[in-house]
Amino acid sequence: MSNWFKWFGKPDSRAEESSGFPFELRVTPGPPPARAALPRASIVILNLNGRHHLQGCFESLAKLDYPKEKLELILVDNASNDGSIEEMRQQHSDVRLFVNERNVGFAAGCNQGAREAREPGVYVFLNNDMRVEPEWLRELVAPIVRAECSATTSKMLSWDGKLLNSAGGAMNFHGMGIQVGMDDPDEARYSTPRRTLFPCGGAMAIDAQVFRECGGFDEEFFAYYEDVDLGWRLWVQGHESHYVPSSVCYHHHSSTSKRLPLEMLRLIQVRNPLLACFKNYDEHNLRLLLGPLLALALRRTWMMMGIPDEQSFRIEHAMDPAPAGMKRLFDRARSSLESEVDVRRVGISDLLAVNDLLGRWEHWSKRRAEVQARRKRSDAEIFRLFLKPHWCIEGERGYEELQRGLTAFYGLDELFGPDRLPKARK
Repeated sequence: MSNWFKWFGKPDSRAEESSGFPFELRVTPGPPPARAALPRASIVILNLNGRHHLQGCFESLAKLDYPKEKLELILVDNASNDGSIEEMRQQHSDVRLFVNERNVGFAAGCNQGAREAREPGVYVFLNNDMRVEPEWLRELVAPIVRAECSATTSKMLSWDGKLLNSAGGAMNFHGMGIQVGMDDPDEARYSTPRRTLFPCGGAMAIDAQVFRECGGFDEEFFAYYEDVDLGWRLWVQGHESHYVPSSVCYHHHSSTSKRLPLEMLRLIQVRNPLLACFKNYDEHNLRLLLGPLLALALRRTWMMMGIPDEQSFRIEHAMDPAPAGMKRLFDRARSSLESEVDVRRVGISDLLAVNDLLGRWEHWSKRRAEVQARRKRSDAEIFRLFLKPHWCIEGERGYEELQRGLTAFYGLDELFGPDRLPKARK
C-alpha cells in the first residue's frame, strides 16, 4: 500500500471521475469558527505603480465580514512613481504604508510586510489588482483556525467573474507552476475543497509562526514561482496547503508584469522553477532528475536563441577545409570579422537563468541543505499533488521528442504516475 493510501485513505475512483481530481486530495472542512476564535490577520499588499488598482482593492477590503479589531492592512510600495504613495496617504491613511527606495521584488516585499506586522496570528498576502468578497478572509483563514492545514489559497476569478484565474496550484516535474482551472468556466468541480501543492501568492493565508519558521518567501527568486517554492517547501517540512473555494476574489491577471521587458520576465520564469527543483527534490530524485531538467532547459535555450545560420559552424559544410597561401590569410581575416552572430535577447535570458544555478553551485547547495535538513515528508507523498507532472510546455517537435525520450529513459512515468489534469497553461 502506498504512502498516499496510508495518509489519506483508499481512493474512490467514482468520486475522482466526478470531481476531476484525485479523491485523496479532497478535504472535508469542519464547522465555521466562531468570530471570537478568528485570529488577528495582517493583510500584506505589494504595490508597484498600481495606483489605478488601489481604490477597488481597498474598497472591497473595507467591506470584509471580519472583526475590525483583528484586522491589519499593510501596503509595501516598491518605489512607485505614479502617485500611488500620495493616494495611499490621502485616501487610505488607515493602511500602514512602507515605501522602498527601489523595487526589491515580490518575495522581499512580502517578507518585509510580514516583518512589520503587529502580533499576527496569520499572514495574508493579496495582490493589489484584486477585489474580494465580504466573506473572503473569514473563509480563507477558517481551515487554519481548525488546524486542518497551515496555508490556504482562494478561488480566484477573472475581474468580470466569468472565468477562473486559479483554483489551486499544480506543477510539472521540471518546476513549471500551473494555476489550476486557468481560463475555464467556474464549474462545479472547482468548488470542492482539496489539498494543493502551493497557495497562490496573489491570494493566500498562512499561519504566522509556520511562515517564519520555514523562512518565508525566498527573496533570491525576486518574483515568480516564489509561491511554488514556498508551498512545495511547506509540504517537504510536514505542513499542508488547502484550496478554499468558498474564499472568492477577482483578479486583473498580470497587470504589473505586462509593463516589464520580456527578457527580464523570461529570465526569472526560467530560473526560478529550476531553483525550486534543486532545493526541494530529495537527494535520490534530484540525482535522477537534474540531467533531464538541464537537458530540457538547454533545448529551450536553443529554441529561444534564433541562431540565424548553423551551417557556418559545421565542418561538414566547409568548402575548403585546408586552404593555402593568400586564400588562407583571407579566410582567417574574414572569419575574425564574422566571429559574432545576432541572437535573440530572450535566448540570452535562458542562458543566464541556467547559469544562476550552475555558476553559484556551492551557494545553492547550501540553500538546498537548509531545506533538506528539515524534511519530514517523502517525495513520494508529494508527487500526486503535482497533478500534471508530464506537461510539455513547448510544442516544438524536437522538444516534445526530447521530453518523451527522457521520460522513457529515466522511467519518469513510473516515478510520477499519470497526469491528472486535462490541460495546463503557463
